[in-house]
Amino acid sequence: MIDNSYLLGLFGGTSTFSSGGALGASALAPKKAQPTPPWSSGAVVPEADTLVRSALGGRRLIDENAAKLDVTSASEDYRRLFALYQGLESLNALANRAGVKGVSSTELSLITKRFDQGLKEISSYVASAPLQDVRLVAGVTESLSKTSAGVRRDSAISITSPIHEGDVASPVTAFEGAVVFDINVKRLNDTHTVRIDLSEMGTAPRTLGAVTAHINDKLQAAGLETRIGRERQAAEVRTLQVGGRTVTLPAGPDLWSLAIRGVSTEAVSFSAPDPSDAVYVVQGTGTGGAHEVLKFQADTATAATPASARIGETQWIDGRVSQTPLPEGIKTVRASATGPDGALWLVADMEEGPGNLPIKGQSDVALIKLDSAGRVVSTRALGAADQASGYALAVDDAGRVAVAGSVTGSLIPGQSGDVAGELDSFVTMYDANGQELWTQRRGARAADEATGVKFSADGQVIVTGRAKSAMPGAAGIGGWDSYVQAFTSSQPYPTAAWTATVDGTVQFGSTGDDAVQATAVNGNSLYTAGEEDGRLIVRRFQLTAGGEPQLLSTRDLGVMNGSVKGLQVDQGQVIVAGVTRNAALDVGTVNQAHNGGLDAFVAVLSEDLTASGAERLTYIGTENEDAVSDVKLLDGKLWMTGTSARSVTAEDDDPVQGYLSRVDPLTGVVEWSRSWAGQNEQAAPLTLAVASGASSVLDRLGLPSGEIVQSESKKLVDATALRVGDRFSVVPASGGRAVAVTIDARDTLQTLARKIELASGARLKVTVASESAPAENAREGLNAVLAGVQRLSITARDGREGAVLVSGEPGRDALAGLGLSAGFIGPTATKDGPRTFGLDLPQALSLLTEEARTASGERLQAAMKAVRDAYRSLAPASTSNATSGPVPAYLTAQLANYQAALARLGG
Repeated sequence: MIDNSYLLGLFGGTSTFSSGGALGASALAPKKAQPTPPWSSGAVVPEADTLVRSALGGRRLIDENAAKLDVTSASEDYRRLFALYQGLESLNALANRAGVKGVSSTELSLITKRFDQGLKEISSYVASAPLQDVRLVAGVTESLSKTSAGVRRDSAISITSPIHEGDVASPVTAFEGAVVFDINVKRLNDTHTVRIDLSEMGTAPRTLGAVTAHINDKLQAAGLETRIGRERQAAEVRTLQVGGRTVTLPAGPDLWSLAIRGVSTEAVSFSAPDPSDAVYVVQGTGTGGAHEVLKFQADTATAATPASARIGETQWIDGRVSQTPLPEGIKTVRASATGPDGALWLVADMEEGPGNLPIKGQSDVALIKLDSAGRVVSTRALGAADQASGYALAVDDAGRVAVAGSVTGSLIPGQSGDVAGELDSFVTMYDANGQELWTQRRGARAADEATGVKFSADGQVIVTGRAKSAMPGAAGIGGWDSYVQAFTSSQPYPTAAWTATVDGTVQFGSTGDDAVQATAVNGNSLYTAGEEDGRLIVRRFQLTAGGEPQLLSTRDLGVMNGSVKGLQVDQGQVIVAGVTRNAALDVGTVNQAHNGGLDAFVAVLSEDLTASGAERLTYIGTENEDAVSDVKLLDGKLWMTGTSARSVTAEDDDPVQGYLSRVDPLTGVVEWSRSWAGQNEQAAPLTLAVASGASSVLDRLGLPSGEIVQSESKKLVDATALRVGDRFSVVPASGGRAVAVTIDARDTLQTLARKIELASGARLKVTVASESAPAENAREGLNAVLAGVQRLSITARDGREGAVLVSGEPGRDALAGLGLSAGFIGPTATKDGPRTFGLDLPQALSLLTEEARTASGERLQAAMKAVRDAYRSLAPASTSNATSGPVPAYLTAQLANYQAALARLGG
């Protein structure tokens, strides 16, 4: 056997070779060039339990004095890197301990708190450690950084959903029959109405080219510049996997849409004669978490233009006029309402921001607007720093929108809630364009949440909800209490900021758990319905402008054993609807008896809630489980949606159908009903909204009623999840003073770009970059205007070293709202400066769920690797101990012998 340890010694290994000659092993073995790192197999590493106990005991995670170097002449950079690595090991041990089965909630709370503190300690150390030959940043390292948040560009071109497929020269089915509508163009103070009647084309084929030419001739004759064109969406070849092989499918037919090509001086809207009422159902569909909006024609029997299926839609049923997919990232939708312009508003919970709208925390509330044609025209984020949920939505006659829900963490600058981590109620009012006017956060010491919101006749915003302790200005009763709050909005003069004042709060209920589940306003009366200590209670309050709501009457309808889904007031009658297992609710005449299991119910009460012979109660359902998700009243008829009756033994993955029904609340007769399947046979209706005269021949053409928006707000607080006061800092790459960049109410991408350049001392170059909108956006209804977006693009200025972006403190971090990563922007390696390494360790890491712990563990491992890479970069150019000059002859001969021997061993 040949001992090759001498060769190993020559090349940096361990040698056991010894000789009595002039040159022994001790003289030939190399000196250690780098100290032994804490991740070396020979290093003494504390046990994970020891690290956890030390961290929970309050000891700092980073201790330079505890980092021992076994090379006395080593750079102090090694000591700092080792101390940082050991701190990351402690964080990793905490993350692993949090995931151990059986960890108590108390211990998990302590671990989570210490983990959050440790992240801050790591970030602070990285920002301040005086490293000489290497640079570390808590974030990433990039030569170019671009915001994922985007602001939509102005555009006068609006594209409809597809109305034709195939040969453009073929007649279009959507143009068949009686097609009559008006194009309304407002120019300065005059409005021009151009009637379009395709019967005037005579027997000419109604192709896209012929019809658009007919329309444009009418517009030109009226002296207008707006034109209607066509937009082609070219078919693409598709592939799929079959038996492990990729199969290429032929391209389908081209899709064609109408294109409204306006000009900035003309505001365009559409209308049609003989409109029908419309019902919108928002539902979850399939098994992948997708959501969509279904629009139905309310009066199908008498409609002048019967509903028909549109190009590319699925699961169509008679009466449905459109199907619109909602943006990805939506967790659920809890409320919807229509505005005076026929638009549909939704309040949704987001776990990740859709498209160009990154969110700052773990979840946020989105306000989504669709036009009457079903196209998503805007999405606004509340801008919560931690978590938020939206429960209620209301629209007034002026088109203003109020949203209510719950929030934890920061929302309004300077307000983080009375108790960190507890739910607080919030209400936000937006104008008709979705721009925020004001936000109020009102919280008890314990958890509370706003579950309902309405506008009163005199403009008050009425918020209902529940609280576990006393709300400000009220007294707690016990358990979860119900509450009502009244707010008055004001704007001192047209250019001033809107404000809101609290007129008063009333807290009510029992000593058990209570909740307001539905709210209605009629004149100066407010009605609430919900559960109080297990019973179904309806209450009536008197509303007074600028004053606190006053309780007038209460009605107990018996054991709840279910939930209230809707409350409406119509023609002096109070209509309560929901689901219950109670076959004997305390309401006068029963039109139809309980069917067993969980039944829907509709109760008609008197306006003052006193018992009378005019009361009616109807149970609707089967012996199975009958679910109701939402109810709305339109022209005296009650619309309800939910999932069709399911057996009590049904499995979660069994097919589930959605339904929409119209009920006469006085007789209980179901006058109209439809049911449908969703993707993968899973349909889950969530909310519905109703609108008078919102369905017409325009649906068939993909044209919206209401004015087409050509320009949206460019303010960052409107177009992104940023809020006033959010901020981040810019630090020179070579070190120095951090300069804060703070978001104000008027900031746009352009003004923010200038702020960043100034804060960087001209080390960074910030530009506003434009991107075109993907063509599939129009096809999927996700972008009504093919305008594209603008984003910030950040690079190091030519010849400069770059700079470091540092996140703002938790709750006010503007980088998260912009979709920018904290870290270094510039060249990562230069001839004269140190190499830069990024830990990519955000402050928002969490240990609260299994998924969050996994993600945090992966980030920590990546950060530890970055430290190892930085360690290796500190190695000198040569780590051998060879002296200069010619190699001695005997060493050359020995080396040749070893090489020959190794060659023979290798065959």
